[in-house]
Amino acid sequence: MTEADPNDPVAVALELERLRGTLEAGFARVDGSLALLVQRSDQTDKQLADHEARLDDLERSRWPLASVAALTAGAGVLLAIWELAGR
Repeated sequence: MTEADPNDPVAVALELERLRGTLEAGFARVDGSLALLVQRSDQTDKQLADHEARLDDLERSRWPLASVAALTAGAGVLLAIWELAGR
């Protein structure tokens, strides 16, 4: 095999074409990876929004429990005072 002349325009063009193909393949792989990351990020955002909505629902439904407990405790104290005052 003969060694190609590095100054030969055809050899330079072939090498540039090979480099171009390698770069295109690398950019396609990176582009695919970035698209996958964007898709995962979108899914994570949707999941986070869903969790936030569920947490808000839980917090909203929880406030009456504290009020009911306070009212029950107050009624218990009033009942105890009434019982003690009645004796």
